Amino acid sequence: MEQKFIEAWLSARETAARMGVRLRPMAAEDAMKTAHRALQGHRESDGFLILADKHHLELSLEALAVDKRFGALFSDEEANTALMRLLNAGYYF
Repeated sequence: MEQKFIEAWLSARETAARMGVRLRPMAAEDAMKTAHRALQGHRESDGFLILADKHHLELSLEALAVDKRFGALFSDEEANTALMRLLNAGYYF
């Protein structure tokens, strides 16, 4: 499941990059550590804010973190953080 999440996140990041969204480089082997750290922070990333502005939050880490396919990879607190960020940005499922 972890590998599928990493593939989905890297694919979403590539799509965002093609749309002109600049995201910090990330090595695949660091993806899970990066995801957990991002979801434990108290603010949205610049990439999240840009994706929200472009109405493409489906490409965000937060959207993947609440995706039922990957729910087991994240703590309840991380999933709740992701969900609240998405809802506060106006993203509805």
